[in-house]
Amino acid sequence: MKEKNILIVEDEMIVAMMIKLKLLDMGYKFAGHATSGEDAIRMVEEKKPDLIIIDIYLKGKMDGIEAATEILKSHIVPFIFLTGDPDKDTRARASIANPVGYLQKPFMDEELEYVIESAFHKAKSPAFKQMALDMSA
Repeated sequence: MKEKNILIVEDEMIVAMMIKLKLLDMGYKFAGHATSGEDAIRMVEEKKPDLIIIDIYLKGKMDGIEAATEILKSHIVPFIFLTGDPDKDTRARASIANPVGYLQKPFMDEELEYVIESAFHKAKSPAFKQMALDMSA
């Protein structure tokens, strides 16, 4: 399971590098780092990650929710939303994109590992695959 490739989409370099180091320590592979929604879409096409950890708020024209929704139109890949915003309206908007998990900044190493393992477990379910197919239609 730890051979999985994970893409990080985060515009704060320090946060992205911290997550990268934690992923590598946990035994996961690092697919790459995007700083914008547009870069994330391009990198998913190139790198074919097994999971995406994507910040809801990104610099640029496209936020993380829009990027995730766009990615799901052409790729069946689970993603975890990362946010420092505890606002219920933001979560409600994010839930439309059907993430397999959320991480609230700041988070502990154990939380990161748990949400990743949970995401991979959920991604194996027929319900996830059907949802992804429905979004791409």
